[in-house]
Amino acid sequence: MKIRGFHWGLALVGLVMGIMLAVQFRLTRDIEQTPPVQQTQSLAAQVNQARRERDQLQQQADQLRARLNRVASGPQVDTLKTEINKARLLAGTVAATGPGVEVSLNDSNLTVQPGENPNLYVLHDEDVLKVINELKAAGAEAVSINGQRLLATSEVRCIGPTILTNQSHRLTPPFVIAAIGNPDTMINALQMRGGVVEQLRFWGIQVSIKKLAQLNIPAYNGSISFDYARPAAVREGGGA
Repeated sequence: MKIRGFHWGLALVGLVMGIMLAVQFRLTRDIEQTPPVQQTQSLAAQVNQARRERDQLQQQADQLRARLNRVASGPQVDTLKTEINKARLLAGTVAATGPGVEVSLNDSNLTVQPGENPNLYVLHDEDVLKVINELKAAGAEAVSINGQRLLATSEVRCIGPTILTNQSHRLTPPFVIAAIGNPDTMINALQMRGGVVEQLRFWGIQVSIKKLAQLNIPAYNGSISFDYARPAAVREGGGA
């Protein structure tokens, strides 16, 4: 009887443990299959994947930065920067400094005699243009008039008693033309026998020329747009 009771006890214990294990397995499975747990596991996997991708991108960025630093310190970049600065100077989009001359022009201080044309004793746009062209022909690399930087598209024309330049700037005498270049060459060009300065002074136009070791010319501060002109295709060998 004792042995039979012992067997029944073992069977009862086994039954209880089986029921407990079954319940625990079901609870674990239900918990794992619940949406919050699944979402957490999915998000954790995405985070790990994002970290791996971030590490790969960071490595690529470091490699590209190292290559950029090597290229940026090369001689080709220095040459390119020099060419860009030259182009900006030529375009007038940056201020320029250097030796040059300053030419001041003002109307004649002579008394107009009866019967003479008074227009001969006042400055006109063509007089200013002659001086500017002479300076450019003598190698002027940057030119301004009354603080207005002159570009390839800048106009100089009379509007009544004033001169209009850069489309909207009206200038009145005295006209101060600043030019950066070889001062001696430009002065010699202006003062050559029979040249523009001699012609202006014949009519009493006031002309003064200063040689300056350091001259500052401002950048063009207007807008630049091209509605029709486009860069021409460059063929091999440098031809258009």
